Amino acid sequence: MIRIENLTKSFGEQEVLRGVSLQVNSGEFVALVGMSGSGKSLLLRHLVRLMRPDSGRVLVDGRDVGKMPRYELEALRSRVGYVFQSGALFDSINVFDNVAFPLREKTRLSETVIRQKVMEELDQVGLKDVEHKYPAELSGGMLKRVALARTLVRAPEIILFDEPTTGLDPIVVNSILNLFDSVHKRLKLTGILVSHEIPEIFGIVQKIAMLHEGVIAAVETPENIHHSQNPVIAQFVAGKPDGPIRYR
Repeated sequence: MIRIENLTKSFGEQEVLRGVSLQVNSGEFVALVGMSGSGKSLLLRHLVRLMRPDSGRVLVDGRDVGKMPRYELEALRSRVGYVFQSGALFDSINVFDNVAFPLREKTRLSETVIRQKVMEELDQVGLKDVEHKYPAELSGGMLKRVALARTLVRAPEIILFDEPTTGLDPIVVNSILNLFDSVHKRLKLTGILVSHEIPEIFGIVQKIAMLHEGVIAAVETPENIHHSQNPVIAQFVAGKPDGPIRYR
């Protein structure tokens, strides 16, 4: 279980997170939504101590991430997969070596076992015949699938998705979201998905948390969010320019 308690983070005089509290239960898939620049990606970075808060804390399975010694933090990070907005693949090596990279860097598995694991994950994301291609030879959707395979190859218990469908056309977006849904159901992962794909994400997550003006304004089921009478939520879901949300 992930529990965020009264997390704050400022940069100079700019307050970004102003007391964020959120709980994600084990096995849940939760979408984190909000305006661009509201601090969604920043919040994710706090979950594995890539950043430290000004105040508040993050608990994973009851342990305070901010107080973990280095060995415990590394153990936590080995349980967490991160799918970046850009995919963050290495351009100079092929798909196979990109997916194999974390196994070669973080484990002592033999090349035989690594090959088996890599090929299994590529097959699971529908890319079993592209292992010799380079990132420049792949479409945007294929790049996202490779990035997911690289994350899954270490069998994480938690996955953080940081706007993983940015820049894709609507058909590919739905394909990638459906893939995330199938991965969650197959592996029973705990997931947090930062996304602007509304209403497409409604069908794959159990809860939606909306970050607004530095706090979690609502945590609701997709159905309740969709029919919310809260003017902030209603404006965001409908994508209307007029309302309480001030777009920058």
